[in-house]
Amino acid sequence: MSQTTIQIWSWLHKWSSLVCTLFLLMLCVTGLPLIFHHEIEHLTGDAYVMPAVADENRRESLDTVLTAALASRPGEVGLFMSFDEDRPVVNVTSGPAYDAPERQMTLMSLDWRTADFVPPPVETGIMATLLQLHTDMFLGLPGKFFLGAMGALFVLAIVSGVVLYAPFMRKLDFGTLRLSRSARVQWLDWHNLLGAVTIAWAGVVGLTGVINAFSEPITATWQASQLGEMTAGYRDAPPPQELGSIQAAIDTAMAASPGMRVQFVAFPGGLYSTDHHYAVFLQGATPLTKRLLTTSLVDVRTGALTDTRPMPWYMQALLLSQPLHFGDYGGLPLKILWALLDLVTIVVLVSGLYLWLSRRRRRASGRQADERPAGDL
Repeated sequence: MSQTTIQIWSWLHKWSSLVCTLFLLMLCVTGLPLIFHHEIEHLTGDAYVMPAVADENRRESLDTVLTAALASRPGEVGLFMSFDEDRPVVNVTSGPAYDAPERQMTLMSLDWRTADFVPPPVETGIMATLLQLHTDMFLGLPGKFFLGAMGALFVLAIVSGVVLYAPFMRKLDFGTLRLSRSARVQWLDWHNLLGAVTIAWAGVVGLTGVINAFSEPITATWQASQLGEMTAGYRDAPPPQELGSIQAAIDTAMAASPGMRVQFVAFPGGLYSTDHHYAVFLQGATPLTKRLLTTSLVDVRTGALTDTRPMPWYMQALLLSQPLHFGDYGGLPLKILWALLDLVTIVVLVSGLYLWLSRRRRRASGRQADERPAGDL
């Protein structure tokens, strides 16, 4: 690698790292407790314990559950229906109109066995605050896009660091720590070693963070392409005046995709559906396939299945990236690993910032560096 090439990669590594470091530190610090949000909710008593009933296998009709939910919100309509994986709870989201903005929506949780209300998921408190700070810094969509750009710079910093580290390691064995040298050289060796150890994890978390940040335009692309293709025959049809049975729609979708379970239903008129359909999203039974959704569109008037298709690759990437970002695949052991790697990444970020600041101080004092390996900030 020529000296000019090294200088270009060094410039890219330095500035991509510096621009995103403070925001990456914020994301690492806020992401650490979010990895264990389920466990924290149980420890703090925020998790609701379902009461026992005589027949644990009983399930009320989803039409009954929906009616009970909407009875508490006069004048509103159903927008979404989702289902907890670890307890018999149906979550119903309502609003004053089918295209109501998020701020006007109301989330209600009901016991699927009895159609009685239960406390909805906790959306206030420190964990909710950390989640919003981690997601968009309380700035909404612009905040998401900004953090997505910081994530892209982080990925660039990783790639450029690898390019610079490879020729540098030809001079030293992997993992060498020159403990007899100055404090700055020791920090540089630790920075390089820990960066190399966490490279795969940091790349995964960085990429999934970027994908999550752009979830809205990704979803809009799906709606305009695949969803539009699935409902091409309805473009000139008048909107329905009444909606058919939600239970029948789900039964129809599940009959067309045996072995799958319903995860989420979007009512007509919303972002995830059309004016003429219930959009029933089905998931598999394994930890991986439950994130790979199949979309089934059921005509709200006739109850007939219009079309069913797996979601396209870019939507599957979005759905897979969300739990992978927080290590929500392999239970507590994977979460602990994610947390340890998060802590190591914090050290890498802080050490990189220290190396840059110390070099600036040396330049200001007029002293020359005793050594400047490739990739030195």
